[in-house]
Amino acid sequence: MGFNAFRNLLAAAVVLLHLGACQSAPETAAIQGSSPAATPTLTGKTYGEAISASGAQPIATLQQVLGSRDSAQVKLVGTADAVCQAKGCWLTMKTPDGQPMRVRFKDYAFFVPKDIAGKTVIINGWAHRETVPVSDLQHYAQDAGKSTQEVAAITEPEQQYTFEADGVLVAD
Repeated sequence: MGFNAFRNLLAAAVVLLHLGACQSAPETAAIQGSSPAATPTLTGKTYGEAISASGAQPIATLQQVLGSRDSAQVKLVGTADAVCQAKGCWLTMKTPDGQPMRVRFKDYAFFVPKDIAGKTVIINGWAHRETVPVSDLQHYAQDAGKSTQEVAAITEPEQQYTFEADGVLVAD
């Protein structure tokens, strides 16, 4: 495990421990720890299918989870980095190497609030490695409020991690 991956894992653990002290919402989910006494409680609101944080792995483990496969079903915990400002139809999370992983919602069946950037989220579904075409990258840039010049500067497809979530838990 590299230094950045370790740092991200440690940061996620600290955030989750801090959030464990807040138990004000009715929906409660536990993050698996090494012992019952170390298991913090994470509360929040669920969008899409009802999910809990039980079994969620830090986003820092994504490469290990996928291994040599192109996709895997997984539950991840991390921080929402950006959210579609048009209607909350996607969010991004930073991977251990600092690249954005776009999280879309299965069957376009639900949206998340547009103001959750910086909040801890649990996502459940399928992680993928894929090549994202220029047209999609430009569309996402427009949704994120980028300028016409920034959108036009996108001219090459990108290899990215993407995620199709059937449920999202946004921590309080």
